[in-house]
Amino acid sequence: MSGIGEHIFDNSERYRDLGYAIAYYRKRKGLTQEQLADRIGISRQHMGAIEAPNMIRAVSLDVLFNIASVLEIEPYLLLKFAPEK
Repeated sequence: MSGIGEHIFDNSERYRDLGYAIAYYRKRKGLTQEQLADRIGISRQHMGAIEAPNMIRAVSLDVLFNIASVLEIEPYLLLKFAPEK
């Protein structure tokens, strides 16, 4: 039997890298987590969870697009970000 149910996906490293990318571009823009959260309409706690490397928080495309808009970058930059490991 083949199908999607057989595959187990672990995207935790991608979410961690996304959090690093958001933090990097947010700081480059001179914004605090609270300022960015306010501008996109989420709580500072939610923003903190998105950026925290030890918390894997899924992000909707709406939130991703809104973050990119506020940071004045293309959304793909957040997804292709490769932090120094």
